[in-house]
Amino acid sequence: MAKIFLFFIILLLVGHSAISQNADLRILKSINKNDFPVWDESMRITSDAVYPFMVVAPAALWITGHSYKDEEMKRNGIKTAIAIGGNIAIMVALKESVKRPRPYTSYPDDIVLRQKTTGFSFPSGHTSSAFATATALTLSSKKWYVAVPAFTYAGLVGYSRMRLGAHYGSDVLVGIIVGVGSSLLTWQCDKWISNK
Repeated sequence: MAKIFLFFIILLLVGHSAISQNADLRILKSINKNDFPVWDESMRITSDAVYPFMVVAPAALWITGHSYKDEEMKRNGIKTAIAIGGNIAIMVALKESVKRPRPYTSYPDDIVLRQKTTGFSFPSGHTSSAFATATALTLSSKKWYVAVPAFTYAGLVGYSRMRLGAHYGSDVLVGIIVGVGSSLLTWQCDKWISNK
């Protein structure tokens, strides 16, 4: 599982450089164009909610497990925190390695910045964190009524990052893969440790 995940990450990084910047920009421009103040404000709120979401999720799992004396749920809370922490470490390493400028910096006449951002563009840390959290919640509960809203929210985060002019589509795509992969890898490592 870990080898497959690593293979896909390398494939995506190589593929990223092969993606036409024009296609990436064209997709972003179609999502970012025109002003819709109410919609844009809701996209800012969606993006900003990622950080509380990724703190509340592991805490809620652990507290639920503690309250119901459910050791597996407590462990899931810890695994969720580890997955999110690992995801952040991968994101920072990728951003600092690739150093891709934000689209509104590279194309100020084409892309409208609708939310202040800092740092580099590739990959999307907001998207990655949202998908790492959604995947961890789904693996913890194994319930559709947890998975559907969690992944719907995570998908909206990815869209919001492009709508707000902060990321290209390829940034969001790699963010999704790294986020999902971080949680899957954490759960797989836990299985390996438990089987020893």
